[in-house]
Amino acid sequence: MSKSIYQIVDDLPKINMTVRMLHALDWVVPGQWQNIVGFENTIKAVTGETDQKLIQKIGERAIALYNDKSQGYQRALWLYQTVDYVQGVAGFGALLSKLGESFSFLSFLDKLTPKSDTTQAVDLGLKVVTEIACFCQVNGIPGDSVGDFVESLADYKHEALMRMAAMICVDGLIPLGPDFLDKALALIDKTGASGLESNSRYNQIKEYIPGKNTAEQITFMQKGLSSVKDWSKSFVSSHNLGVDKVVASLRGTLPGVESHLDYLGAFLDMSVNYYEHTGTQSIARSLISRAAAEI
Repeated sequence: MSKSIYQIVDDLPKINMTVRMLHALDWVVPGQWQNIVGFENTIKAVTGETDQKLIQKIGERAIALYNDKSQGYQRALWLYQTVDYVQGVAGFGALLSKLGESFSFLSFLDKLTPKSDTTQAVDLGLKVVTEIACFCQVNGIPGDSVGDFVESLADYKHEALMRMAAMICVDGLIPLGPDFLDKALALIDKTGASGLESNSRYNQIKEYIPGKNTAEQITFMQKGLSSVKDWSKSFVSSHNLGVDKVVASLRGTLPGVESHLDYLGAFLDMSVNYYEHTGTQSIARSLISRAAAEI
């Protein structure tokens, strides 16, 4: 039996490699993200409520909304979880837990193969498509509503803004450089249907990508990337982001990263699940906000 939403939120880690990475990038959107763990803690943080009986009612209503399969919350959470899943991540997680605070990035180099730029571009495209799909699922609107999603970016805050900031830094700037969106669009166009079909992430979430076939889904992915281009460029400019600055902020979490950038994208891909972590927090916030308004 799958876990309930309150169990999933209760089980969010207080500290692990993902949380360390998000804290290391906190300067990008200061004050927006807190690692709120626990369903009751989230209710209190979102609503400001202290009355235990009302907290209980809000929690029960939020759980009921999540369990209602006609709503999109379960599908959105599955998407956030699935797009972050990479084969082998569990093994790396076990190694990381043993190393703990004495973790050395260099010791993992013989375990990794740098990902190609094309694979990085597809992964970035799939992250954007997933964010669009989750936005549509949670808000009950058609899955191809790219325009509504782009308009909503202006209102992104808390976990959602942290997730987009991390995506720009970790899936954009570090692996693909300052012109990451232009480069990603060109590479996805070049990879074609067969190239996309060989990507494990694509195969896991393709049923939720608008399009009758792979070619149409590539077009939608390119549309999604193009749609966030202006917002992303403005975000990078206004926050003075650059590869060197982002990598420097990760130095405390990943010692030695400066001289091993080819491996950094692959390592982060294997060892963090920031989409699932912040996505779970976003869905919990959405459920609780709606539940509080309905009771």
